[in-house]
Amino acid sequence: MIQSLYAGSTGMEAQQLNLNTIANNLANANTTGFKRSKIEFQDLLYQKPRTAGADVGSGNLLPTGVELGNGTRVVATAKVFTQGQLKQTGGSLDLAIEGEGFIRVTKADGTDAFTRDGALKVSATGTLVTSDGLVVPGVTGLSDYKNIGISPDGTVTGTNLKSGVTQTIGSFLLSTFPNSSGLRSLGGNVYEQTPSSGAPIAGRPGANGAGNLVQGFLETSNVNVVEEMVNMIQAQRAYEINSKAITTSDEMLGQLAQLKR
Repeated sequence: MIQSLYAGSTGMEAQQLNLNTIANNLANANTTGFKRSKIEFQDLLYQKPRTAGADVGSGNLLPTGVELGNGTRVVATAKVFTQGQLKQTGGSLDLAIEGEGFIRVTKADGTDAFTRDGALKVSATGTLVTSDGLVVPGVTGLSDYKNIGISPDGTVTGTNLKSGVTQTIGSFLLSTFPNSSGLRSLGGNVYEQTPSSGAPIAGRPGANGAGNLVQGFLETSNVNVVEEMVNMIQAQRAYEINSKAITTSDEMLGQLAQLKR
């Protein structure tokens, strides 16, 4: 019965982490480009007083064994990179990615990060930046142009303020990964590559598996609030059931302690 106490406690701890994941999903239901996380569980090692297939003499083998589980643990909180809905904003520098891919940005330390948040701005120096000031490489000198246009294949055009001529300013490249779920979340709507994600594959939007860019739209969070509420109820009930298992084990131990009396 002591084992049941530990198994129940692992279940409660796992469901607490599950609830934390659900709460984070709900908190980011309105975060641009946010991708929900799903928690994954794994059973712990088993105690095996009798092993299936063991020789019990005279060539006889046990058809089944005895396995006592030790509970559960959380092994992953995997990101689900399904497409969020596209919301029209009308902003000329608002971009949504329809399909696979990430916008590459440069962090303050000079290393690369990747985002699906297309709410972009023009800096004082004419570069394209995110809301946190991370530079989007490939497009510069925007302060000298108006009527900025971004085509689905990433070509950026604008009307020169001095000459009035429409010119190509630069182009966007999207980065895809062999395993997007292996990316590390940094907060601020950005991710960084890991050995599990593989190296980024840069390419023009609409080519080699990358999605298209849609100007004037933003990708909303892919969190389904109703689904998360159902998951929350399930997590709460599972927590209560594990708590009940611990309470029942404690009551049985209490009865054993009273036998001598």
